[in-house]
Amino acid sequence: MQCDLETSVPDWVIEYPQSLAVFQKLGIDYSCGGISLDYACQQAGQEPNSVLQQLRQVIMADRDDETGASSS
Repeated sequence: MQCDLETSVPDWVIEYPQSLAVFQKLGIDYSCGGISLDYACQQAGQEPNSVLQQLRQVIMADRDDETGASSS
């Protein structure tokens, strides 16, 4: 699944559990039923594209950790 600003916050957490830490750090409600990441960011006073970048960094770092661990 490709997550973006229109993806609901709970779907982000389901697809990428590591995203939960970002939502908690930024005060974004991750239990909100069905609202988009874009809307949730605006409600929390966060810039949506900045949050999206942070989420992608966390996801890529997690993938890099998995790749590094499996190639050792």
